[in-house]
Amino acid sequence: MDLTNDQKTAVEAWIQEGRSLADVQRALLEEFKISMTYMDVRFLVDDLDVAVVEPVIEEEEAKKEEAADEAQPAATADAELVDDGIGNGKGGQVVVDVDGVMLPGSLVSGTVKFSDGQSLGWQLSASGQLGLIPDENNPDYRPAPEDLEQFQSQLQEVLQQKGF
Repeated sequence: MDLTNDQKTAVEAWIQEGRSLADVQRALLEEFKISMTYMDVRFLVDDLDVAVVEPVIEEEEAKKEEAADEAQPAATADAELVDDGIGNGKGGQVVVDVDGVMLPGSLVSGTVKFSDGQSLGWQLSASGQLGLIPDENNPDYRPAPEDLEQFQSQLQEVLQQKGF
């Protein structure tokens, strides 16, 4: 798809602001009514020769993460006491669900609710690539590493139970 020079300039500006490719994809649709796949946006940014800026964690955010990491072992220990199976939703556990109708282009898809109450979509491509789908309301959300481990192990169990 050919973009005007103004649209290309806007994409360059968004990337330089630190927006993710998914954010650029959303902005193209909202501001210019241009629907592009994630891969097309990725190729566009590459063609424009604009480097995607990785967000820099500021010192204050790093301190918050460090404090959360120190407090997390106690929370994890409490959660383990209540854990009585896959996806029970008690004690801040990770809950994995599989969609009845799969997302286009995915072998299997669903949702996951992490121990902090945040939910994200997930999909497994036909090539075996697992991906989390960012939430529109909280695109910068990153689940805890422990939650990701629980998600992956529960996903494996749930998919085996469903015959995948």
